[in-house]
Amino acid sequence: MTPAARASQHTPELREAARRIGRRRFLTVTGAAAALAFAVNLPAAGTAAAAELDPAQLTDDPFTLGVASGDPRPDSVLLWTRLAPAPYQPDGGLPAERVTVHWELAHDENFRRTVRRGKATAHPEFDHTVHVEVPHLAPDRVFHYRFRVGDWLSPTGRTRTAPATRARVSSLTLAAVSCQAYADGYYTPYGHLAQDDVDVVFHLGDYLYEYAINAVGNNRNYTDRTLPDHFNRETVTLEDYRLRYALYKSDPDLMAAHAAHPFVVTWDDHETENNYADDIPENDVPPEEFLLRRAAAYRAYWENQPLRRPQLPDGPDMRLYRRLHWGNLAQFDVLDTRQYRSNQAYGDGAQLPGPDIDDPARTMTGDTQEQWLIDGWRASRALWNVVPQQVTFSQRKLDLNPVAKLSMDAWDGYRASRRRVLDGAKAAGVDNLMVLTGDVHVGYAFDIKDDFDDPASTTLGTEIVATSVASGRNGAERPANWATYMGANPHLKFYNGRRGYVTVALGRDSARVDFKTVPYVTTQGAPISTAASFVTEVGDQGLTPA
Repeated sequence: MTPAARASQHTPELREAARRIGRRRFLTVTGAAAALAFAVNLPAAGTAAAAELDPAQLTDDPFTLGVASGDPRPDSVLLWTRLAPAPYQPDGGLPAERVTVHWELAHDENFRRTVRRGKATAHPEFDHTVHVEVPHLAPDRVFHYRFRVGDWLSPTGRTRTAPATRARVSSLTLAAVSCQAYADGYYTPYGHLAQDDVDVVFHLGDYLYEYAINAVGNNRNYTDRTLPDHFNRETVTLEDYRLRYALYKSDPDLMAAHAAHPFVVTWDDHETENNYADDIPENDVPPEEFLLRRAAAYRAYWENQPLRRPQLPDGPDMRLYRRLHWGNLAQFDVLDTRQYRSNQAYGDGAQLPGPDIDDPARTMTGDTQEQWLIDGWRASRALWNVVPQQVTFSQRKLDLNPVAKLSMDAWDGYRASRRRVLDGAKAAGVDNLMVLTGDVHVGYAFDIKDDFDDPASTTLGTEIVATSVASGRNGAERPANWATYMGANPHLKFYNGRRGYVTVALGRDSARVDFKTVPYVTTQGAPISTAASFVTEVGDQGLTPA
């Protein structure tokens, strides 16, 4: 079934509201019968007062999708879980009733020194997901947490608060991950990451893929299970996206990584649809149909990620860009380069550069987010200014011709936008700039040049591109275009096509980058190794082998 045909499965009342009301406002119409499915506040009083499930009715474990935490702040943590005793069913195996969930936060994993405890409600309107913001905590502390419903106890998670905003912090180790196509292989890198000693994990997009997954999990080639047929179609409706998150989050290695570390997440395209730009879809469907799909995708994303209340979507819009601090060591400006961007130039893909990519009216981030980023740099007191975002920021020539092709979906297709950002960093006096990137299913290490066509120009920062967790299947240490890319881009210091993740240890004098890879993901049990390590010095940006 085509995406256009599947889009017709949206609730008729909601589709009619979309046609009547127009873009960006159709889901706020109180007269739309299906508006509750996209409500962005707590469910209405009448719904909240509806029947509550008796926990004694739960005969199967409701915590099949594990636990997670996210967006650590100096005084609070965000805890997440979802109740789904039958996660591959559209209703998760629960009736449309609210469920009281008890939670605990403790200093120790045995919960002998409890710090906070409380109750939360898992509403059916939010697919029985739970987001608990625990306030009034001490900064720079490690905590353990768990949930309980009746006699059922969740796995234990480990999280932490960030240091106080102005505290002098000597070090931080982060991991960056991206692109986890379930159908392409196992999440072996996550199993290793769960055992790694990191403070926080940044997920840089493509947590989910919209494409169909067959009964054997495509390249996973299951022999011990059969996946339901409703996964074997492209995600379009809210139910589709919710089910797909249930499938992805049931992976034990992903659950282990979430339980071990707090995550900071941002999306790219596949959480909604490949290479969409703002309200322009990849496929030829009416705008109101695509915005319905975007609203469904955004809603399911918030439900299934450890995100705070300011990230609640408003219909097809969601404020995902946000700022986090790690004492005075690091400021993290998490970007959204998908929701506000201009349409890709020249039909997208690899194209010869033309005047459109230098058009100042075109934007990667939207004017508001761009100004927010630059204003944040002006106010920053951090030693390191780190920008977790989605698509390749540095220039990346794709061939050795005198005029090389560039990717129109990356920042190369929005050169005027990139120029404004770099000029903003210079004007703000940002001395130690690091961009974290996903998307391309390979590991790159770039020096960010003031003029990418002049290797002798000033190095303004570094870009670390995390390879995929599974997307692209096993990959290769040196892809077929390795020599071409290395020759065409002298500011490219490293290129590896295996699966894995990257860690960055930020210090007061330097940062160390370790690219960690596995040799295969289409079968389980791959070992992990460090493919390369680099260092960049404080006040003297540029990557050198460690």
